[in-house]
Amino acid sequence: MTYLDTKQITQSAFASSLGISPGLVYQWVKGLRPIAPGQCVAIERLTEGAVTRRDLRTDWREIWPELSEEKV
Repeated sequence: MTYLDTKQITQSAFASSLGISPGLVYQWVKGLRPIAPGQCVAIERLTEGAVTRRDLRTDWREIWPELSEEKV
């Protein structure tokens, strides 16, 4: 189950909150397109940390090495 399912938020509403197209959120959800680093930060903030940059990018250590120093 995804964050959107848990919170009962539509992809369209989530996209609107981020200022992007619903089609882009669909591509993310289906794994068709990676989430850009800047969008990962925005998602982490929007979800108040329920979905983190670590959750969204397997290469997070390369993009945000400072996160390696934080407690998980």
